[in-house]
Amino acid sequence: MTKLFNPISLVVVLLAVAAVYFSFLHTPSVEEQRPQRAVPVKVTEVVKQPFRDIIESLATARANESVMITAQAQDKVVAVHFDDGDTVATGQLLVELDAREEQARVQELKFRLAEASRQYQRLQDLRKQNAASAQQVEAQDVVVKEIVAALEVAETQLAQKRVLAPFDGRLGIRQVSLGSLVTPGQQITTLDDITPIKLDFNVPELFFASLAVGQTVTAISGAYPEHEFKGTIRSIDSRVDPVTRSILVRAEVSNSEGLLRPGMLLRVQLLRSVDTVMQLPERAIVPLDSRHFVYVLNDDNTASQRQVSIGRRRPGMVEVIDGLEVGERVVTDGIVRMRDGIAVTVKEG
Repeated sequence: MTKLFNPISLVVVLLAVAAVYFSFLHTPSVEEQRPQRAVPVKVTEVVKQPFRDIIESLATARANESVMITAQAQDKVVAVHFDDGDTVATGQLLVELDAREEQARVQELKFRLAEASRQYQRLQDLRKQNAASAQQVEAQDVVVKEIVAALEVAETQLAQKRVLAPFDGRLGIRQVSLGSLVTPGQQITTLDDITPIKLDFNVPELFFASLAVGQTVTAISGAYPEHEFKGTIRSIDSRVDPVTRSILVRAEVSNSEGLLRPGMLLRVQLLRSVDTVMQLPERAIVPLDSRHFVYVLNDDNTASQRQVSIGRRRPGMVEVIDGLEVGERVVTDGIVRMRDGIAVTVKEG
């Protein structure tokens, strides 16, 4: 054993270990030996484009005129002159109630009025011949006027037995049937004038200065996602809601095709301004803490990281205020593998 581990053998072993160590220390790694491959990326050129600053809100559709058709008197329905969803004109007869008693009363008063008028005329003729006193003529005149007043009341009561459409519009679902006993205030149907239709929506007070009567709005309904409804602002509320800090705006849409109905939910877009600014796709922006960076393509096909200042946003795009020049090319795809100074190859398309 002493022969195996003599001082000379120990020195030889140590030299061998040192040689192996230094050989590994100075041998290039696989990564160092392999040349670095360029990262494939897509780029876009920085240009100035119109930036449409749009205010978006949710709106509720409301009828231009809306009313619940009710009965004014209690009686039995003897005739129904409409069906569900009918379009009616102003004054069109919708429902008739049993009015035999009121008709008889009107007829009676008309007979009495005719007789009282003849008596009044006869007394006037006699008065001209001094065969009747002035008091008699005046008394008969009072009788005529009393009957006229009673007739007006009776005709009003008779008219209440006929339910008419107060304006042009579309009827809703019929709630009564022939022979039903209706009472005052009972709903018969609904009537809505939906041409035009109103859109009520709230706008944050921050944008109050951008609102004006007559401004154009665009509305999109979930029921018709490919259809844009154009309208104009008709009125702006006089107060700002102290809870939501928003103001109610009412726009008007022609709705000539009758596609919109009261109660529908629509997404309203209001054009605030159009500015020509530098824009980039949002995917080109790399956020880091409170800062924003992009990778700019150099002439030698390397990418340099650069800090930029951004402004307003719209879906898919962002305004660049500072940090870039028009004509520079910025990486939009392949951001994950980017680092400052890395070589890149630009993919087309």
